[in-house]
Amino acid sequence: MLDAVRTVRATVRSLRIYYGNRARAAAMDRLYGVFIQPGDLVFDVGAHVGDRVASFRRLGARVVAVEPQHAMARVLRLLYRFSRAVAIEEVAVGREPGRARMLINSDNPTVSSVSTAFVDAARDAPGWETQRWTRAAEVAVTTLDALIAKHGCPAFIKLDVEGFEAEALQGMARSVRALSFEFTTIQREIALACIERCKVLGYTRFNAALGESQILVGDWANADDIVRWLMELPQSANSGDVYAIAD
Repeated sequence: MLDAVRTVRATVRSLRIYYGNRARAAAMDRLYGVFIQPGDLVFDVGAHVGDRVASFRRLGARVVAVEPQHAMARVLRLLYRFSRAVAIEEVAVGREPGRARMLINSDNPTVSSVSTAFVDAARDAPGWETQRWTRAAEVAVTTLDALIAKHGCPAFIKLDVEGFEAEALQGMARSVRALSFEFTTIQREIALACIERCKVLGYTRFNAALGESQILVGDWANADDIVRWLMELPQSANSGDVYAIAD
């Protein structure tokens, strides 16, 4: 019961943060407008409470929102229940279909994860001291290839799955036009594995945004340059997203 109350409280806080800032929403639309055109199909993998879904819809895209946490998926269904342009998949994404144990952070569900390595890296790391994963739930796992087979090929994929991004990319056999994946400075090796996988898939141009800035850090670069940039970031940078384009 206590966990349920904590989850509700955290969800309300997320809704207030992610839907209550017009300037942030406008910046998000400008950023994703680089990659998304009206009528495009977009996958939001790790949708949480759907603030990216809202941005993609403002840009005129159709959206597949992927969220394995039951509480968050219920919020998405409530928010987008009248939108035929939003499909909700209550699953995790990995390299192969199956089941997985998800570690739940009731006070901050956005960092719940199926990656035990991510949770181990975060425990008591600088900036993560208050985070606690207090329970677990079994979730279904699908692949990006399976989602593409079901919904069609997206123009853009957003991956934010708390240390499981490289596993998710292993479940995609061919590139889409563009994608993004989250990185953290407590697990830079995951970002490096993602970049290597992107290179195999044919991605040649990379950029990044720090934290929730919604601003690309500079000019588009090759894989070696973005790796160098990632490795030179101070630990305090914490997190952000890498963007990749396939030519």
